Amino acid sequence: MLRSLLFFLGLIALSHPAQAQDNWPRFRGENGAGVSELKGLPTQWTEQDYEWKIELPGVGHSSPVIWKDALFLATSEPNGERTLRCFDAITGKQRWAESTTLGQNGLHKKNSYASATPAVDEERVYITFGDDNHHIIQAFTHAGKKAWEYDLGAIDTQHGQGMSPIVYHESVFLCSDQRGPSIVVALDRKTGTEIWKVNREVREASYSTPLVYEAAGHPPVLICQAGVTGHTGLDLKSGQQLWSTGPVPDRTCSSLFQAGKLVIGTSGKGGRGNLLCATDPWGENNRAGKVVFTRTKMLPYVPTPLFVNGRVFLWTDDGMVVCMNAETGEDIWFERIGKNYTGSPIAVDGKIYSISEDGQVGVIDASDTFKFHGFSPIGDNSYSTPAVANGRLYLRGFHTLACLKAKAAE
Repeated sequence: MLRSLLFFLGLIALSHPAQAQDNWPRFRGENGAGVSELKGLPTQWTEQDYEWKIELPGVGHSSPVIWKDALFLATSEPNGERTLRCFDAITGKQRWAESTTLGQNGLHKKNSYASATPAVDEERVYITFGDDNHHIIQAFTHAGKKAWEYDLGAIDTQHGQGMSPIVYHESVFLCSDQRGPSIVVALDRKTGTEIWKVNREVREASYSTPLVYEAAGHPPVLICQAGVTGHTGLDLKSGQQLWSTGPVPDRTCSSLFQAGKLVIGTSGKGGRGNLLCATDPWGENNRAGKVVFTRTKMLPYVPTPLFVNGRVFLWTDDGMVVCMNAETGEDIWFERIGKNYTGSPIAVDGKIYSISEDGQVGVIDASDTFKFHGFSPIGDNSYSTPAVANGRLYLRGFHTLACLKAKAAE
């Protein structure tokens, strides 16, 4: 009987991909780390290898988020219609779509009316859209019923809206850093009731997604990034600013990520990053918010770097990849892969995946030795970031969503 049971369990393992998680709850997954332990993904493939690929209405650059078998992303139409869509993450079949029509406004050539990535928890999904007069956050149940809506008011960004919300415990947070009035807001995730709202200094719009930093012996802190303030630590309960690293010269488009005890972010302009700051949120000897090191060469502007296997990997807009010492900022290696990138890389089982603007997925090893596995097509241009859940890799293009299933566990 024991042999039969072990044989049966072995068959189950062979028939299902190794799964690291069923949820990918925000931009770049859990707390924005962009890391999955899923095993069995190929490093090269063809369009015929996708489990499914579907056409999406309109256009959008919103990255997918997943909670168990529900996948959410946003699309938009030229007339100003913005839509949150829910798909079955296993089959690709659309379950529901809820649309909001806002005004038409100016957009950067790399922006759309649906560039913000949703956030999702076990009960609701949260999305933000905006035009010149409104910056709204909406919450829907997983069944598509609207739970609440909150309007932050007018938004002045020059390049269009693209800030993504996050959800942590009982709160939804959104940093709305603009060239006009700027705020950070915390809302009750169940009701949309405002918990706190704090004004921010104003210079130019930031598109960085914040993170929540947790460290033993300290309360969790919300960390935001903008050009005019640099990195700022906010009290989660009140929004009070605890510290700021001070202004950086240019705009912040990439998002913050955690590398060991440090929080790292980049800033730049004109398609090039020009400054990386690594901050210790609590520091030593009561020096919270201390900048430990900076870096000024071979940096991404829009793509968010990765921390994996104890190293930081910088994947630049123009196709340079750097493996960097996470504690000092020094190079371990750098190589040019080529092509152009707006979406951010993610790491899956020790490999790094990044979609180029012309829809080719480049894969490298996340190691101290450079190894490039090549490019694989999604068949659509893309400014989006991949997502991983349910034993699958999800790749969003301008007009498509493709699903690549991991091989069965050995």
